[in-house]
Amino acid sequence: MTQYLLSVIHEWGLPKLSEEEIQQSFADTGKFNEEIQASGHWVFAGGLEPVSSATVVDNTEGRNVITDGPYVEAKEQLGGFWVIEAADLDEALALAARGSLACKNPVEVRPFQGE
Repeated sequence: MTQYLLSVIHEWGLPKLSEEEIQQSFADTGKFNEEIQASGHWVFAGGLEPVSSATVVDNTEGRNVITDGPYVEAKEQLGGFWVIEAADLDEALALAARGSLACKNPVEVRPFQGE
């Protein structure tokens, strides 16, 4: 089984869902989480706070520079993720489609590098 990162792409600051739709999305995502745990695909998952809570640490040249805010200025950012195990890319894509439907956001699928 290969591990995949399913990244939820969220457009922060644009309320495209009503409060009722947001709550339904949370419930649907919780149900999806339970289903992939029961099926053995689950490794780890989590939702993230808004990008305004981000801090960037850059010590690439031996000078530790810490700045507030996201590293990349973009309207779409990572909103949450799942790490799953799947037999192949097709299975990972099928799970991502279910996750996208549940959380009401696009989901990017990327395999982890081999050892």
